[in-house]
Amino acid sequence: MQRSGRTNLGRPTGTDGSDYNYRMVVDSRYTKVAKGKSRLRLLIAAQAICHVIGTLLTILSGWREKKSIDMIAILWIVIRFFSIIIGELGRRRSIVTLLRLYNTSSAMATALSIGCVIRMNFFHQVIETWDISLVENNEIVEVCRVFFGFLLQLVIIFTTVGLVQNMSLKR
Repeated sequence: MQRSGRTNLGRPTGTDGSDYNYRMVVDSRYTKVAKGKSRLRLLIAAQAICHVIGTLLTILSGWREKKSIDMIAILWIVIRFFSIIIGELGRRRSIVTLLRLYNTSSAMATALSIGCVIRMNFFHQVIETWDISLVENNEIVEVCRVFFGFLLQLVIIFTTVGLVQNMSLKR
């Protein structure tokens, strides 16, 4: 006997699986966007941590050597800072234009940080003497940080491109 839309088992009608024809299916693109945004959040956080470490190393090395900080270093610090803000805004609000701008500015900041490392004495000392023990610890940390940042940037590029493709309307 049915009463007020319930089956004999006390379950509301339509929840026994017989309504599967009327249920909406979520497009796989939306689940991909959600996963991509979640992954990008972690990547931006890792990039921010790497940026803070790089900024501190740059400031401390300039302070310790009592010389001014290289203009290229200041440029990559500023560009990276703004790219992280742009990336987070684009990710949160799902704005494709900001994500593309983030991808470009972040790659540019990575290229500038690589340029700073190439200009360091690290490569000159290692190439001339083939002895890494003469290199200072902060230079080794900086090279490792830039290398990690480069690998992180590659993952960010692929993640952001995939996210933008899934966010864009398919025609």
